[in-house]
Amino acid sequence: QVQLVESGGGLVQAGGSLRLSCAASGLTFGSCAMGWFRQAPGKERECVAAIRTSSGYTWHADAVKGRFTIFSDNAKNTVYLQMNNLKPEDTAVYYCAADRNPTTVVVIRGSLYDYWGQGTQVTVSS
Repeated sequence: QVQLVESGGGLVQAGGSLRLSCAASGLTFGSCAMGWFRQAPGKERECVAAIRTSSGYTWHADAVKGRFTIFSDNAKNTVYLQMNNLKPEDTAVYYCAADRNPTTVVVIRGSLYDYWGQGTQVTVSS
């Protein structure tokens, strides 16, 4: 049974930092594509960062480039999202996702992911 368990969300002031973690089990983590998505109230889900765990190749959305960093620790089957210089517009529920058989270098489309975590709330106050 595949499980993705997120942690690390919370309330932070603008300019602050948070690190999200997503611990994966039940899949071959080293051959997956992993992604972080977010969804704010009334908005569509969007991919903010993605990584191919085998190569370490990463992609970051323009809105977070230079502030967020996705990375993985394959020995711990965990993917992280380091979020710095947070802004109120980053407020959302953040989800991690896994594509167990990726066919592209990184996977950005949510519909291509097989498994999703339960989500963790990130709230940035101004």
